[in-house]
Amino acid sequence: FPRHFKILLPGRGNREGAAVKLSDFDYPLPPERIAQHPPEKRGTSRLLVLHRENGSRENRSFPDLAEYLRPGDVLVLNDTRVLPARLVGRKGSGGKVEVLLVRKREAQGERVDSQEWECLAQGSGRLPDATRIFFEESVEGDLRGRTPEGLWRLTLRGRTGEDLDRTLGRIGFAPLPPYIRRGDGSLRARDRERYQTVYARVDGAIAAPTAGLHFTEEILQKVMGKGVRVVSLTLHVGMGTFLPVKSERVEAHRPAPESFVLPEEAAWAINEARAAGGRVWAVGTTVTRALESSTDEGGKVHPRKGQTDLFILPGYRFKAVDALVTNFHLPRSTLLMLVTAFAGRERILAAYAEAVQRGYRFYSYGDAMLIL
Repeated sequence: FPRHFKILLPGRGNREGAAVKLSDFDYPLPPERIAQHPPEKRGTSRLLVLHRENGSRENRSFPDLAEYLRPGDVLVLNDTRVLPARLVGRKGSGGKVEVLLVRKREAQGERVDSQEWECLAQGSGRLPDATRIFFEESVEGDLRGRTPEGLWRLTLRGRTGEDLDRTLGRIGFAPLPPYIRRGDGSLRARDRERYQTVYARVDGAIAAPTAGLHFTEEILQKVMGKGVRVVSLTLHVGMGTFLPVKSERVEAHRPAPESFVLPEEAAWAINEARAAGGRVWAVGTTVTRALESSTDEGGKVHPRKGQTDLFILPGYRFKAVDALVTNFHLPRSTLLMLVTAFAGRERILAAYAEAVQRGYRFYSYGDAMLIL
C-alpha cells in the first residue's frame, strides 16, 4: 500500500512465542532484486527449496514443485479474487485523489448504482469531510467521515444506472503494492490478469495471495496426477496482512482481522490425508493462517467461517501445516515473521542471503520458495 497511508487498526497479538525484536527480522536487499513485473510466462519462476530438518537448500524451477509432493498429500489454495480496488479521481477543484477500497459495507436498499465503502484516500491537498470526488464514467463519491479504525467512509454513485460493480470493474486498477511502479497503461492492463491467480473465484481481496501467482493449470494438473488432492479455502487478503510493525517489541503489534471461509469438504480432505499419513501443503501465508486458526490442539481441522487475527511469531507451534509454498517477503514484515516461525530465523535468513546472491526476484511478482 502507498507509504503515505498511515492507519492504526485494532487486533490481538500472538501469545505463544517468546519476546522477539523487530530488528531480528531485517536483512539487506538491493533494490534491483525487487521484481517490478511478473515473469514473461506464468509458471516459469525460480524455486528455492529449504529443508527444515537439516537446513539444506536446492535451487530449482517452479514446475519442479510436483516432484516434492507424494501421493496422499493435500495442497491447499486460497481462491480469493483481487478486486480492482484502486481508483483515481479528482476533486471539484481539479486536485488528484487516489482511493483504495478496503471494505464494502452492507448494501442499503435495492439500488445497484450506489455503494458504501470504507477506504484509504490520499489527495494532492488536504481532504476535508464531505469532499466530493469525480471518477471516470460518471462515477462520483463523497467522503463522509472516518471509522474508529481511521478509514474513510465513502459513498459511491454511478450516474448512468448501470450496475456499479460492473463500472468499477472497468475503471479500477489492480491494487499493486507501493514497491511496484506503474506509469504505462498497457502494463496496468496486464496486471489485471497477472496480479490474479488462475484459480481465483471469490471476489473480496485487496491484494493477491502471491504464492499462488506461480501456478498454471498445467502445473496443477501435474500435481493432481501424482495422487495429490487439491482443495481451496477463501481468505480475503486485507489490511491485516500488510500493516507494518512499528514497535520494536514485536508482540505489541496488533494485526487487523481478515475474513475467511474453510469449507467442510476441504476440512474433510485435510483430516483424511493426515489420518492416512499424508502431508498438508499450504500455498501461501494466508492459507497457513486460515488453517492454523481452524485447527484444534489435537490437530483436527474444523470447517469455519469467520475472521482471523492470528499473528504467528517464532515459538508458535504449528498444528496443521507440514509444507509451505511462499514468496520472499519484506524485511520486518509479519509475513517474514511467519516463515521464520515455520523454518527457523537463522535458516530463513541464510536462504534469503543465498537468494540475493543468486539473483532471485523478491516480493509479490518475485520468485518462489518451498519450505519442507
